[in-house]
Amino acid sequence: MRVQLFTGKGGVGKTTAAAGTAVLAAHRGLKTLVLSTDPAHSLADALEVAAGPEPVEIDGGLHVQQVDTQGRLERSWGEVREYLLSVLDSAGVDRLRAEELTVLPGAEEVLALLEVRDQVRSGRWDLVVVDCAPTAETLRLLALPEALGWYMDKVFPVERRVVRSLRPVLGRAVGVPLPHDRVFGAVERFHAELAEVQEVLQSPDTAVRLVLTPEAVVVAEARRTLTSLALYGYRVDAVVANRVFPAGGDDPWRAGWVAAQRQQLADVDASFSPLPVLRAAYRPVEPVGVEQLLSFAQDTYGDVDPFSAAPGAELLHVERQGDGFLLALRLPLAERQETDLTRVGEDLVVTVGSRRRVLALPSALSRCVVESATLRDGRLLVRFVPGDVAGDRP
Repeated sequence: MRVQLFTGKGGVGKTTAAAGTAVLAAHRGLKTLVLSTDPAHSLADALEVAAGPEPVEIDGGLHVQQVDTQGRLERSWGEVREYLLSVLDSAGVDRLRAEELTVLPGAEEVLALLEVRDQVRSGRWDLVVVDCAPTAETLRLLALPEALGWYMDKVFPVERRVVRSLRPVLGRAVGVPLPHDRVFGAVERFHAELAEVQEVLQSPDTAVRLVLTPEAVVVAEARRTLTSLALYGYRVDAVVANRVFPAGGDDPWRAGWVAAQRQQLADVDASFSPLPVLRAAYRPVEPVGVEQLLSFAQDTYGDVDPFSAAPGAELLHVERQGDGFLLALRLPLAERQETDLTRVGEDLVVTVGSRRRVLALPSALSRCVVESATLRDGRLLVRFVPGDVAGDRP
């Protein structure tokens, strides 16, 4: 079974690419589900169908779903939300205002990913296509499972022990209800669910497809997105260059656009190699509805099989090297001046631009020190050697 995620800068046509790919998959005989983590809910509009909280078949083998985020929120976050409401109530905050303050940031996207996990585990589908939110929101979302995992491993057990021991004293002293074990249990369950989401999304059978238009600002963001996705451990299998002007004709306005796009497309081909760059022509009408989306996908993919699980380059690799170890982390298109590395205890903190990932080191590496680090050929190479660990920084 395959999972295919689509993301890109807002307005580049990622929903069209996701919906078209799903329609093509069903047309080729794959039992396909397409759903969205984008709160805009434009997927149903693109398909010209009504979508509900359960998968609905709209065309031979093609199913669409609009996630019921409210129901999901109550099941996954209700216990924690009730506790937060009680805290705000004790502080005199108006109930309506309190309900606004306890809304989980990014809830719709997070809960949609939990639905992706459930659908993958159901075994009902040959392909699950996910129309993600625009790149900035998607990157924050995809970084969440690992970030929460770090908190749960390092901080949460301490907080739980402290609250358990001090609850009788602090509850009377400050007049604010302290969380009971069932609240901590709800957080733990939510963490476990997100860990399962991460396992699904980082599976060899899952890949991200980047959608862009051949414009300088869009291409620049797509380059950064490729680096960030690799940093967080997510594999990209192709790039879709959408709304490419066809050459020909005597119109100087269109000729100017064709020339500008040609230059950007050459940059895209060079930047994203060896990833395949698929080109989708600017169509005379907006591709809306199953028939138009099928035509869009057939023209875009041509002879390329968009559903094969092509082997991707290993994103993170550790190997023995003499008396030490070499950790290699793929960071395509990363710039040396924007890349930073810090060792903090048993963790390696890698920063690229505004994105950061905390890597928990294997036990063999946690007993070593960082001897050197270099960025070469799209890979961060970190050399570990035996030594006294006291928080080192190359």
